[in-house]
Amino acid sequence: MKIIIAGAGEVGFHLAKLLSYESHEITLIDQDKDRLVFADTRLDIRTMEEDATSISALKEANIQNTDLLIAVTSSETTNITISVVSKRLGAKKTIARISNSEFTDYKDEINFSELGIDELISTNELATNEIKLLLEKAAFHDTHEFEAGKLTMVGLSLSDIAPIVGMEVKDAAVEFSEIHFVPIAIKRKESSETIIPRGNTVFKVGDQAYFITTQEGVDELVKLSGTHSSPIKNVMILGGSKICEKTALELCNKKLNIKVIEYNKARAIELADKLPKALVVYGDSRDVELLEEENVGEMDAVIAVTGRSETNIMSCLVAKSKGVKRTIALVQNVDYFNLSKNIGIDTLINKKLLAANSIFRYIRKGEVLEMTMLNNINAEILEFKVHENSKIIKRKIRDLKFPRNAIIGGVVRDEVGVIALGDFQIKKDDKVVVCCFPKTISKVEKFFN
Repeated sequence: MKIIIAGAGEVGFHLAKLLSYESHEITLIDQDKDRLVFADTRLDIRTMEEDATSISALKEANIQNTDLLIAVTSSETTNITISVVSKRLGAKKTIARISNSEFTDYKDEINFSELGIDELISTNELATNEIKLLLEKAAFHDTHEFEAGKLTMVGLSLSDIAPIVGMEVKDAAVEFSEIHFVPIAIKRKESSETIIPRGNTVFKVGDQAYFITTQEGVDELVKLSGTHSSPIKNVMILGGSKICEKTALELCNKKLNIKVIEYNKARAIELADKLPKALVVYGDSRDVELLEEENVGEMDAVIAVTGRSETNIMSCLVAKSKGVKRTIALVQNVDYFNLSKNIGIDTLINKKLLAANSIFRYIRKGEVLEMTMLNNINAEILEFKVHENSKIIKRKIRDLKFPRNAIIGGVVRDEVGVIALGDFQIKKDDKVVVCCFPKTISKVEKFFN
């Protein structure tokens, strides 16, 4: 694909890096020379030191033959302008990154596609939704819903009392046949290798295991993992960012007890006005004494979303040491994901990865409805729409010769989630959830073209 990325900041560079690995033809446009030099010396892409709102610059970038324009500068008005102009100049698809959640709240009413913007991506909204889902399924360190929860991906760690520990996958399926689940990825304790499990794969203590399950199977999987799920009621949010504001507002509406700590006095006063149902405290979340005074140990969850990754990590570690069961930290550096389990934080979230997940479904071959990357796991999960000519139909799953490093986790058929085993035959209009290694995606896509 021919892809133009406008904006060489953190999100733009990260997208350019991921897309360049897959041999797409990437052009990165920015006015900041230093950013472009940094990208040019590390990636096999074309860079242009230009204003991406310039029509002549877009034409020079060959916008008329571009499959996808991604506008991810720091200015949402600039991103909207770039997308609208690019669509008029011939770009097939346009995506604009925004920060104002009102745009997405009213996108159906305004119909941005008529203006020339195919998709709006709000990283703050994506992060908020991720946090809400993690709190709703508090027993899991990673989770993602497909088709409004008809199928759910959950990630959890297997304790030494988990009943499936020591069992092979096929034996666990027989022993717990009343529970509808499929293991799709496993990472062993103190190992960097990701395993796509097969029937003879053995569950072990400390495994970081990912499953696809139905709505009914979520609670049962908690028991199989040997962990306990307790409801979240008291939540402390550190840092008064836009993510904090949106998350706190939605959690207050769910009748949770929310306490916010913000170090900027003016912002703390502003949040107190906007969040009348929350308790807003003016103070520094790095101050251990303050956290103790605010009874951090009595919290069910602590969410750290300040502007500094290190502050978020350290604050969550303090909370964990005080007995908080659920900790979520916002981090800027993707490399921190490899450390999350080792340092003791339950979940790390990263806006760049969340944005990439949303954008990548426009790049995959076949009709990709949803996509997510697994935290600290070298695997991706994709939801494909099956068409009449897709190669995957009219054969049982066991006869498909599906790639070894890929697995079908489940199928949504007629608005019902189904765990698809070997005898299952996929039909037209099914929505199929697949987990695979990044290097295997091209092989998987051929089944859905």
